[in-house]
Amino acid sequence: MIVITNNPLVKKELIQFEVVYKELEYLEILKIVRDMIHKGHKLLTHPLSGSVKPNETPYKSIAVSKQKHKLDMESLMIIEKSIETTIKFFKNPKRPTYTKSILEDFQLIDKGLIEKALR
Repeated sequence: MIVITNNPLVKKELIQFEVVYKELEYLEILKIVRDMIHKGHKLLTHPLSGSVKPNETPYKSIAVSKQKHKLDMESLMIIEKSIETTIKFFKNPKRPTYTKSILEDFQLIDKGLIEKALR
């Protein structure tokens, strides 16, 4: 399994997994996962897991299969719909500016979601 993330806390603490860390926006993480699915990886966690909306948190961690197989259409449909949904959320020009403390809270939330899914 591979975890794709923009969350520095996931990179730091989930050392038992292969973690691909990118300093990118939320939407760009989804696009990386989409590209991996096109290459044969399969989604193992839902891209929009949790109750935090894409425009409310800057962090996203998604697990995909390490092994490549033929294109998994279900994974592709889920990631494409997730990208579409995320774009809709980002159409609102009012994006909050968060303090360091709030960003750390969002990192903990994202880490908790991916850890629970990986169990």
